[in-house]
Amino acid sequence: MDWLLGSPKVRGAALSLIIFGSFIGIWQLSTMGGGVSTGLDPEYAKLMGKTATEGASAFPTPGQVAAKIWEHLSDPFYDKGPNDKGLGIQLAYSLGRVLLGYLLAVAVAIPVGFVIGMSPLLNRAFDPFIQVLKPVSPLAWMPLALYTIKDSSTSSIFVIFICSVWPMLLNTAFGVSAVRKEWLNVARTLEVSPLRLAFTVILPAAAPTIVTGMRISIGIAWLVIVAAEMLVGGTGIGYFVWNEWNNLSIANVIISILLIGLTGMLLDQMLARFGRAVSYPD
Repeated sequence: MDWLLGSPKVRGAALSLIIFGSFIGIWQLSTMGGGVSTGLDPEYAKLMGKTATEGASAFPTPGQVAAKIWEHLSDPFYDKGPNDKGLGIQLAYSLGRVLLGYLLAVAVAIPVGFVIGMSPLLNRAFDPFIQVLKPVSPLAWMPLALYTIKDSSTSSIFVIFICSVWPMLLNTAFGVSAVRKEWLNVARTLEVSPLRLAFTVILPAAAPTIVTGMRISIGIAWLVIVAAEMLVGGTGIGYFVWNEWNNLSIANVIISILLIGLTGMLLDQMLARFGRAVSYPD
């Protein structure tokens, strides 16, 4: 147990490995003979290629999932038709939609939030509309988007845009309005122009709060694209999950969940690093 005497980072990593190993062990035991799925429903068992009294679990083992992962990694960009594309292609489509909708939201939310934050009058005027639209589920916009845009891929991008706008807009407005009054008074005393004031005083001071809003938005955007692609179909990691469930490939569903989680973590960590870069040291 020497690792207990190491640094907090080492102890945390060791504990994570123990938790992961325990999870894999429980998973393996639960999918062995006599597991939870003994006595399957006859119709479901027939779909899964098993008999109703078969002892082995219909749920894949860790080894089977690992074998599937290796199979996907060996050729992630294959394309054998509309319903048979590699995980790399599916992920690329999803990331493309998310980044396009997200960047459009950045282009709208940050300037508008900046203006609202600098003007108490505009803040009060826009606040009722923001408070009404902010709680609306992004997927509630999908039928309206499909009806007006008439393109499933573009509709998905619009849904990403609409769900990414609000956290960035509100955080930007809050960050700008919370800039210390002393700094603004000094700038006015020095007769700094409004444009220079915005870029040299307000923006650096509000940057950490703005990036926090961007970080919240990217998490919501990645969450929503999976659900949107399940609804509209075509391509993307969300469609892949739904298609594999229809094919009763539980191993591929598990792999998709892992890939979605890892991709979301990487996107979040990228913006977390950016946030630390624009923050002032304590």
